[in-house]
Amino acid sequence: MKRKLIFGLLLVLFSMGCDRCKNNQLTPQVNFGFTININEPSYFDLTTPTGWLYYDGGTVKLIIYRNNQEEFTIYDARSTYNPGDPCICTVTSDNTFVSDPCSESKWLLTDGSVVHGPAGQNLLTYDYTFDANSGVLYFYN
Repeated sequence: MKRKLIFGLLLVLFSMGCDRCKNNQLTPQVNFGFTININEPSYFDLTTPTGWLYYDGGTVKLIIYRNNQEEFTIYDARSTYNPGDPCICTVTSDNTFVSDPCSESKWLLTDGSVVHGPAGQNLLTYDYTFDANSGVLYFYN
């Protein structure tokens, strides 16, 4: 009898949900495909490892981070905290974190993992291909 009562109470609590749980739903992906040449002057910040820049694709805002000579990470700049009405995140002045001005959540710029705040999901990342010989970076979803 006690087990049924405890189970029932737990079920009620979980079914009611919590604000934190509701705000940590997955951020919906946006379909796109863009090509840039990192050797062009406007993409200069991507020519060296640990360089990054914002990319405005119209339907999607991205943060492109260069991990090393061959690898990049393409982040969706929308916060994962409130996917129904997400804030656009920015890179902090020390070039270490990505910050959500609405929830004060922070993620590591190097891998998009949550380090602070109510956000429970890492930053959304997108696929890419990179031709190191030509400097062409194609990122897509």
